[in-house]
Amino acid sequence: MNAATERKPVDPTVGRLSAVALRDALRSGELSARDAVGHFLEAIDTANPHLGAFVAVTAERALDDAIAVDAAHAAARRKGILDELPPLHGMPTAFKDLVDVEGVPTTHGSSAVEHRAAPGDGPLVALLRAAGVISLGKTQVPEFGLTAYSENRVAPPSRNPHAPGLSSGGSSGGSAAAVAAGMLPFAAGTDGGGSIRIPAAACGIVGLKPGRGLIAVGQSAGDAARLVVAGPLARTADDAALLLDALVAFGGGRPRDAGHQGRHAASYVDAARREPGRQRIGVALASPWDQRYRVHPEPDALAALTAAVARLEASGHLVEEADVRYDNRYPDAFTAAWTAGIGSLRIGPEREPLLTPLTRAFRRRAQQRSRSKLDESLAFLHMFEHDTIAQYARWDVMLMPALAQTPRPVGWFSGTEWQTTADDDYARQCEFAPWSSMVNVCGLPAVSVPTHWTETGLPMGAQLVGRAGSEGLLLALARLLETPGALSSRTG
Repeated sequence: MNAATERKPVDPTVGRLSAVALRDALRSGELSARDAVGHFLEAIDTANPHLGAFVAVTAERALDDAIAVDAAHAAARRKGILDELPPLHGMPTAFKDLVDVEGVPTTHGSSAVEHRAAPGDGPLVALLRAAGVISLGKTQVPEFGLTAYSENRVAPPSRNPHAPGLSSGGSSGGSAAAVAAGMLPFAAGTDGGGSIRIPAAACGIVGLKPGRGLIAVGQSAGDAARLVVAGPLARTADDAALLLDALVAFGGGRPRDAGHQGRHAASYVDAARREPGRQRIGVALASPWDQRYRVHPEPDALAALTAAVARLEASGHLVEEADVRYDNRYPDAFTAAWTAGIGSLRIGPEREPLLTPLTRAFRRRAQQRSRSKLDESLAFLHMFEHDTIAQYARWDVMLMPALAQTPRPVGWFSGTEWQTTADDDYARQCEFAPWSSMVNVCGLPAVSVPTHWTETGLPMGAQLVGRAGSEGLLLALARLLETPGALSSRTG
């Protein structure tokens, strides 16, 4: 590290700021970008060895970028144009190890691919750099983002900040753990079957999956069913709204409607802080995986749902049981669409043994599946989308548990402590998070928010699913429901 980027003592109060308050302090000049970056790098140094949230930490570049950002702030102050600074000026964050960050290897969580330094930033990284963020590194993911837990053969597993023997979820598990543990103020995840909402629920933070088309970047080239979207992970709804504002403004998606109940807000932060008005909310425990696997919500999952219902009713919302029914052909069709891209990956036969057993099994099946069979699955999912949205339309918002089970031990899904099969692994994931993937198929927005803490201090949450364009409403309801735990706070 050169002299210009040497660490200096950090202000311990930085970690107590919400992302919104940190943004304000950076824009006003009350706090320098170098101080903010220094704080979070120190937090990473302290916590990451125990949690495995980061695969790579780019401290030297982050500090150099912070110096450049502070110089830009000084120039803007001299010219009297501080209001022209980008909206996330100097905000530290990090990116999943599924997206390219210039100069940093992208491992995709796999030993079967070459780990070459990326020649440039991927679209999501470029978007947020334009919005003003400073990247601190790359966070842990499952192999190719395929699973609901962030464990692979590349680096140590991502662990839960509330109990390091447990998983932080996946596929945005490293990012969620980093946010929950105070190593980042927020992070952008991607969600193709629950990959934002599952780790958010496991780590006790807010995770928002935007509706399809709101943000143009973050999608995968092999995503034939258009399942994957980018969205925020944050400790509070306000902080998630702040990141969503930047993702939408710089993401080239459709025009946003941050308001709700026919009222428009200037930003998603404003929308999150507005009174949501009386909503008709349908509560449903039915899952499209019910006929295939043993979907049995644990008592703490039901307690999280009960807490959400109580708060919503106390706030004047009409909450009632919803009778929703799903076509039992869903599991096969979704699995075919979800794993289709694995089959087309360029991996030589000599490197295939380096894949995890689950990836290897799904890759083989995808390669054996005919194009006509995949097209049949995609056509079914399109029909499923229209049928499900029609059922949901009887309510303004749908409510269900975020997870059916408390966070699972590291190694529990893949059976590192006992013999298991790829199908056992997949079944455990579907039973753990049975209410996630159908929201991606429908292209609807959804938010996971902590509503309950177990006797042993583990977070459990509820999921709200809204109509197309209801991200602002969902954030307002999440703000009503959120219950900060021991590792999170709302300041400013």
